[in-house]
Amino acid sequence: MDSPQYLFLDFEFTMPETKTNPNGFCPEIIEVGLVAVVDDQIIGQFSSYVKPLRFPQLTERCKSFLNITQEQIDRGMSFYELVSLLRQYDRDRPTTVMTWGSMDMKVLRENCQSAQVEFPFTGEHRDLAMEYKRFFGNKNQTALRKAVQEYGNEAVGKAHCALDDAFTAYTIFRLVENDKKYLAKTKPPTIGERIDLTQLRKKFAL
Repeated sequence: MDSPQYLFLDFEFTMPETKTNPNGFCPEIIEVGLVAVVDDQIIGQFSSYVKPLRFPQLTERCKSFLNITQEQIDRGMSFYELVSLLRQYDRDRPTTVMTWGSMDMKVLRENCQSAQVEFPFTGEHRDLAMEYKRFFGNKNQTALRKAVQEYGNEAVGKAHCALDDAFTAYTIFRLVENDKKYLAKTKPPTIGERIDLTQLRKKFAL
């Protein structure tokens, strides 16, 4: 049986012109970045712009925030091609999808329903932001690049570039997994180490 695959996935989405969503607007995927990892080795990566189906014209706010142009999106792959690509990754090996937060999978599901195509993934999905929050006991969810900086590392590339964010998610995953392994190997203190037995003996000698 093939070794399992971790697919670190990041999407960027369309945005309305104002922060209040107009009637009928829903975010659509316009950029994909993914990093495929098997046995702790990167076996592949992919990056592309994606043409939205429902609202093909980007708003000025979206172009400014993501620093992209309409021409870049117009030259991108179709949403159907994106789903086909993701489905192929899922078929090649047992796949666990890794994202920072839950939004990527939520929007992918909604876009698939809107386009009337089957959701491409059949395996597990792990929200690394939630795992990070639980591991460190944080009250609030930490932004991806802030999480890397808290480890004293630099994020990959620039923010809101899908492939750079996918690589950054892989970076923080390795850091947290190494910490988990270290903690698992560290033996808990014995009762003798936790209690000062000399003081205990003095107490009972009185």
